[in-house]
Amino acid sequence: MKKITKVILPGLIDAHVHLRVPGGEHKEDYRSGSAAALAGGFTHILGMPNTQPPLLTLECWQAAQQQAWRASYCAVDLHCGASMATLTELPALAERALSLKVYLDETYGRLAVNGCEELRRIAQCWPKNKPIALHAEGQSIRMAISLARELRRPLHFCHVSRREEIEWIAQAKAEGLPVTCEVTPHHLFLTQADAERLGTLGDMRPRLAETRDVEALWSHITSTIDIIASDHAPHTLAEKSDLTNPPPGVPGLESTLPLMLTAVADGRLILERLQELLYFNPRRIFHLPVQEETWVEASLGESYEFPCHPLMTKCGWTPFAGMRLRGRVLRVMVQGRQVVADGVVIL
Repeated sequence: MKKITKVILPGLIDAHVHLRVPGGEHKEDYRSGSAAALAGGFTHILGMPNTQPPLLTLECWQAAQQQAWRASYCAVDLHCGASMATLTELPALAERALSLKVYLDETYGRLAVNGCEELRRIAQCWPKNKPIALHAEGQSIRMAISLARELRRPLHFCHVSRREEIEWIAQAKAEGLPVTCEVTPHHLFLTQADAERLGTLGDMRPRLAETRDVEALWSHITSTIDIIASDHAPHTLAEKSDLTNPPPGVPGLESTLPLMLTAVADGRLILERLQELLYFNPRRIFHLPVQEETWVEASLGESYEFPCHPLMTKCGWTPFAGMRLRGRVLRVMVQGRQVVADGVVIL
């Protein structure tokens, strides 16, 4: 029989979460999203700016950020966005927002940034002591690495999913370039075969990859990869069931830690490295404060079928339903107050 132990972790940080406010509150809001974060062991989350309207101006970003601070059960900070049409907003946003998110691929509308020259102009408007997070895939990653080499400024690559991409980033790090990257649990635990099994529920960006890509990501888990982030992107089941135009994205706040603890239980990762990926590195990269008297108690080795409690995310589903996992959140304390007991949020 596998040994079951309890582990204590700091309150974890998810640097890539879509909270859908404003404009998508029917599928998530600050209360439901932050409750899902706590259920998953996260006490600080960073929200993305591709909302409706997007967080491209100081007015929009401030309104959303102030609402997040008022309504959320855990710490929530919002990335701001950038476009060529709103370059003049960046200096004021840089005084307040902790990070800038730039969308180079699979993005439409006002947040789309096209090519090296547009990215260069945006980067030159953003202070070097604050990170720029990039949605970049394929050749866009190579282009951004070249720009990091030219400008000598930090760039953070979100949800890296392909073997060649993680190898390019590894090479850039070996050169001493100031680049960091994150990987999602769904790109570590699911493949194209799962996408076929899940149908529209497995549709996401970047898309699920081949087994060789998953293996490459795991081979870099103790070196090149800086952060594990959920890319929590909730949509209702009705929206995902639209076979003509299903929106891409899957929820992940409540499954990330159980999946990564399962990797520890299976010997694919050590607990100290898990804490670097889910706490120390995101805090360092995004310059986040320490949360006093905040920690997570989890079980390690206990086999169960996920999820073992009703999900707190408003969308109410997970692509990992029915998977047998061996890591579970038991208790969460935030600033000395218990907010999760036996895996259940007790706000």
